[in-house]
Amino acid sequence: MSKAQQRLSQVQSHLASSEADIPCGRENILKKSADDVVVTCALRTPITRGGKGGFKDTAAPDLLAHTFKSLLSRSRIDPTLVQDIAVGNVLAPGAGATEFRAAALLAGFPETTALKSLNRQCSSGLQACVDIANAIRGGMIDVGVGAGVESMSSQYGPGAVSEFSELLEGHEEARNCKVPMGVLSEKMAEERGVGRDLQDAFAARSFQKAERAQRDGKFEEEIAAMRVKWVDPKTEEVKEVLVDRDDGVRKGMTVEGLGKIKPAFKEGGSIHAGNASQVSDGAAAVLLMKRSTAERLGQKIVGKFMGSSVVGVKPLLMGIGPWKAIPVALEKAGIGKEDVDVWEINEAFASQCVWCIKELGLDESKVNPNGGAIAFGHPLGCTGARQVSTLFNELGRTGKKVGVTSMCVGTGMGMAAVWVKE
Repeated sequence: MSKAQQRLSQVQSHLASSEADIPCGRENILKKSADDVVVTCALRTPITRGGKGGFKDTAAPDLLAHTFKSLLSRSRIDPTLVQDIAVGNVLAPGAGATEFRAAALLAGFPETTALKSLNRQCSSGLQACVDIANAIRGGMIDVGVGAGVESMSSQYGPGAVSEFSELLEGHEEARNCKVPMGVLSEKMAEERGVGRDLQDAFAARSFQKAERAQRDGKFEEEIAAMRVKWVDPKTEEVKEVLVDRDDGVRKGMTVEGLGKIKPAFKEGGSIHAGNASQVSDGAAAVLLMKRSTAERLGQKIVGKFMGSSVVGVKPLLMGIGPWKAIPVALEKAGIGKEDVDVWEINEAFASQCVWCIKELGLDESKVNPNGGAIAFGHPLGCTGARQVSTLFNELGRTGKKVGVTSMCVGTGMGMAAVWVKE
């Protein structure tokens, strides 16, 4: 064998060894490291019906301020140690940057705690958590908060989307970005063969699971109840009420009952108010830092952030986002779908959830075990952060370890993240 061949053989041997040494699998992600980015507190407000529920008269910054106060109180973190906050929001002008900074100051964070707001549509709350996690991992900050908030009661409607310019209107794929999600989801359901019977059955199960979970008190640990002023629509009397539970969960929902609801987007269509996510209000927040920091501060570790993915898909196929994003997130974490104990996949529409679960080959019993957005709502900017508290709550209660959060994203994207319970 020539020297060149020997050298090539050595290089190939080194490469093979390096590939074999790459840590992967469930056993590896359960290991602990001082550099792990961990969650020490995750909570949310109740989620209430847009325009009708407990938060219909409460502004988004007020929801956020309460959530921040609850996070500080429950975690007992010194607010002066929190260096940055990221808040996901979709509907507020400028994503609420000014009023959310004000909400943080009101909640007790000092002027030294920075804040940004961001908008990546339905994944905004998750993107906020990921941005903070990556800032910690990269050494930019030591302690931060990822959060999300939405008041769809006050800001949802036609005004939330600006008119397209002539230039954008002249490009077909660009123009598709403004097609209403219900319309494109109806089209996707038709093309991908997801009939109304499958959608209604999935939606009924979501309502039934959420009803059982609420009855059994499964959401209580993650919820920070809030006392607010509420205007009685019948008498216009202003009342002070305690909002301490998700009020969109409908009791006794069945496939037969859902079958009586008229289609919302097309004559003879399959998508309606009962098998799509509810218009809702709510807020959520997640406290993150390195494991070494948490141990030094005496913070109880809830779990850790492993990694995330964000992908693009065709705007008209927005709903398939989780199908494309989840495998990427799993690969980055070095695990397979068989290693995941609980999936929290946002139920934007039953049609896209049913399709994604089938195409990914997931065990549906592991998906949204306590119901999802169809049953209790989807406050757009809040959901991604809300899923983190719901996921860790479920993993802790059942003694399980590995979870994934994911969602489809308006204009054609998908996002996912992998989390491990301590």
